[in-house]
Amino acid sequence: MPPLQDDVYTRSIKDPESFWSEQAEQIHWHKKPSKAYDKKTKTLKSGTKHAHWSWFPDGEVSTTYNCVDRHVKNGNGDRIAICWDSPVTKVKQDFTYKQLLEEVETLAGVLREEGVKKGDVVLIYMPMIPAALFAMLAIARLGAIHAVVFGGFSPAALAQRMEASRPRAIMTASCGIEGAKKPTGYKKLIEEAIQKSSFKPQKTIVWQRDELRWDPVLKEDGQRNWQRLVKSARNRGLKADCVPIKSGDGLYIIYTSGTTGLPKGVVREAGGHAVGLNLSIKYLFGVHGPGDVMFTASDIGWVVGHSYIVYAPLLAGATTVLFEGKPIGTPDAGTFWRIIEEYKVTTMFTAPTALRAIRNADGDNDFFEDRGKAGGLKTLRALFLAGERSEPSIVQLYQKLLAKHCANGATVIDNWWSSESGSPISGIALSAGAADGKTSNSPKPLSIKPGSAGKAMPGFDVRVVDDQGKEVKRGSMGNIVMGIPLAPTAFTTLWEDEERFYRGYLKRFDGNWVDTGDAGMMDEEGYISIMSRADDIINVAAHRFSTGAIEQAVTSHPDIGEAAVVGIPDALKGHLPFAFITLSTHSHPHHAVPDNELFKEVQKLVREQIGAIANLGGMIQGKGMIPKTRSGKTLRRVLRELLENATHGEFDKEVQIPSTIEDKDVVEVARAKIHEYFEKKGKDLHKATEVRAKL
Repeated sequence: MPPLQDDVYTRSIKDPESFWSEQAEQIHWHKKPSKAYDKKTKTLKSGTKHAHWSWFPDGEVSTTYNCVDRHVKNGNGDRIAICWDSPVTKVKQDFTYKQLLEEVETLAGVLREEGVKKGDVVLIYMPMIPAALFAMLAIARLGAIHAVVFGGFSPAALAQRMEASRPRAIMTASCGIEGAKKPTGYKKLIEEAIQKSSFKPQKTIVWQRDELRWDPVLKEDGQRNWQRLVKSARNRGLKADCVPIKSGDGLYIIYTSGTTGLPKGVVREAGGHAVGLNLSIKYLFGVHGPGDVMFTASDIGWVVGHSYIVYAPLLAGATTVLFEGKPIGTPDAGTFWRIIEEYKVTTMFTAPTALRAIRNADGDNDFFEDRGKAGGLKTLRALFLAGERSEPSIVQLYQKLLAKHCANGATVIDNWWSSESGSPISGIALSAGAADGKTSNSPKPLSIKPGSAGKAMPGFDVRVVDDQGKEVKRGSMGNIVMGIPLAPTAFTTLWEDEERFYRGYLKRFDGNWVDTGDAGMMDEEGYISIMSRADDIINVAAHRFSTGAIEQAVTSHPDIGEAAVVGIPDALKGHLPFAFITLSTHSHPHHAVPDNELFKEVQKLVREQIGAIANLGGMIQGKGMIPKTRSGKTLRRVLRELLENATHGEFDKEVQIPSTIEDKDVVEVARAKIHEYFEKKGKDLHKATEVRAKL
């Protein structure tokens, strides 16, 4: 008999109608759907036809009702819904479901008075404060659509998203606080974005923070003081009821990170989102309701924040921790472990990038060990990782720590997904019985395989194909694709751009598969390994290598904490792998060129694990030189461009830096390191030539 996770998956793929109809029974419908699934053919303006699908097509639903109202009506109003922990402001605050309902229904009333109605778009540009969650839920309560933009994005990036979504209003705050930095005022950023945008939102509703005020609030420019509007509404008893929308109507738009080209507006359909997320939070994450506490260390600007800070924990009636801080520096590398102890967190979700930062700052894991020895981490059942590939060393390290100090059977679970999918495409189900409504007697989770992102989740028909769209043998590298339909949480189109949806996701494989843009493999048991983005594949003498596989080999060296591998042009082989490394030891040498012994050791590891053909063409060491997006993805494209420029002697040539970058200064650090490396290598080559001439 197959493991329960495999059985659940097979049922979801073979009979999606029956499987998802059962899952739809777990949420509240204002109008119950008569069927789960509808497949049609869509004809584009260009005349191209492609498969289209929709979930629960004739159902009507309110996501806010499912996240808030129904828990209060079911007698759980006094349960804690949100714990806000802000080390950057030294403020903590809890909200029960009853208090959350009061905040959301009042704010929805305010928005209705300010002209927001069903189907309108409202743009949210906010820091990690409770008001941001109130805004998301209040907009959804009115049947409107929210578009959250990461607080701190540049005016140009913000203007781009304004023009694309055409919001009726902007909801923002007076400032954001990034780590240990001073508050960043949002007034100038918002006003400049509105000036740049060809579309001008009618209202800007401002949450005033004590750390930095938005002054003056200019009523003639449509600016409103958020707290004053809410106070007035409370005095008048103004509230708004839930407005049900059709299952296929949009709940929100989220713009992809935009590391290349213009960002794409992914539309999330309300019905499929609620059903799919309600299953995933219980089935994959093991969060079932009151008493469970989820800490997702992300941001509401990203899909992870939308799904697992806000909607999924609240759909389950659990407690969500809203954290305004960083993994290190607010105040130290132990802040995540304090959160687990203080709020009795049962499930944690973060990015491998955060754990690497903690490992680099606390190489001996003292903070974790200290809280663990005192018994403060016993509630933690699982640590979930996503956002970047989790190298085996980081998974194995934390698996040992969890086994030593956390709940019995606690495990590290890598999972893989995207803005487009809305929930994990693959992972290891912590509570596979939840798919059948049997949460209490779920079998032990499947074994993890460090380096793998687990098995496909219900509804995601994952395959690995070659460039012609033909499936490859198990264990072979290829393009990761998915069959149609995608699971209910996933997108079915892009915001007002069906042509781009087809070109970007369906055209490459003639509409037969949805292209994820990722490359990897699937083993005989169905475990999926995502090795890199498809465009991060390096061609070495006609051999294709993933950056992820080479990075895994490089970081298996005990002295290396992090690596980013890109291709460098080579006259003989076309390209060679080139590594940027950060040492895990506390001593960080200032020079870019590593000593010969370290380079030889790393080269040996690459040869052993990948093959001699994958020999590194070079290696640069340094600190703070690997650029990342704010969501933790490594910007290999930027490093590759800097490196290619350097091979032509163009060290100062401008490179395209996406608006999503965490810290632009990192690019200049990398540029300087590359310059130093080539300068040193050039001198060494010159000396070697002189020696040969004398001989």
